[in-house]
Amino acid sequence: MSKKWTDRREALIKLRGKSMESAVKLAFYITVCCIAFVTSKVVISFFCYKRWRQKQQLVYEDGLSGGKMVMFRNSMMQSFTSESFMKKTLKLSNKDVIGSGGYGTVYKLVINESMAFAVKRLNKGSSDRDRGFERELETMGDIKHRNIVTLHGYCTAPRHNLLIYDLMPNGSLDAVLHRKSMNKKLLDWPARYKIAVGAARGISYLHDDCIPHIIHRDIKSSNILLDQNMNARVSDFGLATLMEPDKTHVSTFVAGTFGYLAPEYFDTGRATAKGDVYSFGVVLLELLTGKKPMDETFLEEGTKLVTWVKSVVEDKREEYVLDSSLECCPVDEINNMFGIALMCLEPEPSRRPTMAEVVKMLEQKKPEKFVNGY
Repeated sequence: MSKKWTDRREALIKLRGKSMESAVKLAFYITVCCIAFVTSKVVISFFCYKRWRQKQQLVYEDGLSGGKMVMFRNSMMQSFTSESFMKKTLKLSNKDVIGSGGYGTVYKLVINESMAFAVKRLNKGSSDRDRGFERELETMGDIKHRNIVTLHGYCTAPRHNLLIYDLMPNGSLDAVLHRKSMNKKLLDWPARYKIAVGAARGISYLHDDCIPHIIHRDIKSSNILLDQNMNARVSDFGLATLMEPDKTHVSTFVAGTFGYLAPEYFDTGRATAKGDVYSFGVVLLELLTGKKPMDETFLEEGTKLVTWVKSVVEDKREEYVLDSSLECCPVDEINNMFGIALMCLEPEPSRRPTMAEVVKMLEQKKPEKFVNGY
């Protein structure tokens, strides 16, 4: 009797072992099939996206100049021909210049009485400018956000590259805030708060909603443009860096604008989202004080805007650093923006808020009535 049960038991064990082996094999085959299926879908989606993106572009090649014009199909530029647009861009001259910087010259291109664009020209021959052109195309091609300047198309020619953007009629925050603009309009408190919120939303979109994420690396008042309603638009992506969602930083060369750069950037050479947060904190101080980060008075005293403001705030004398042109500013809103700016300017990056958190903090205390019902 015992031998029978022993034999039966051994038979059951063998049967169970074979069943387990079959189950493992089945699970393995299912896993392999799933991976193959997902991979094929990703590959197909990638090629479909490339074909779709190509269909979203209108391309015109000029045999005489050797140039190529590319217009995005959802752009206002499609109301006229690529040929006529290209001819107009090739005729741009010094009288059309509306701005310039380390990475290019910006021209105003007037199409007709109701339509105009900003054209950024990057001369070829410099590896930095060529890389800047490629970075702007890579980062801006698919971005659509109310607080980021819209790229409508681009042009490549033998001697230069062109990027075609929305024209921002009120220029840059730097020009308006520091009285360098033809527009002599003073920025009141609601307008400044509105610009702060808009710029924060644009940067937050780059950090959190774009895949891969985008680190701007050159957030400053001259790269925050103002549209006809004084809404902020983040611009100039010539230094922008793409970062995969699972990464914390991108190792790169130190670049940007002194006075806005995070202190750890010089030591590590790592571009991070928290570096952009620091730069935005400097912009908030500009909005509050009306002073440039590297103002001449600071240089004479051997300091800078950030350290000067921190020392005054520590002594609880915030009212002494406010821009003298500001009148009737709500104390709680002023203190709130000062507090947010100082959080953004924490020396330790991990202690700085994210841009999404900055947006929430600014929106909690925003003035009851923004300019133009923003």
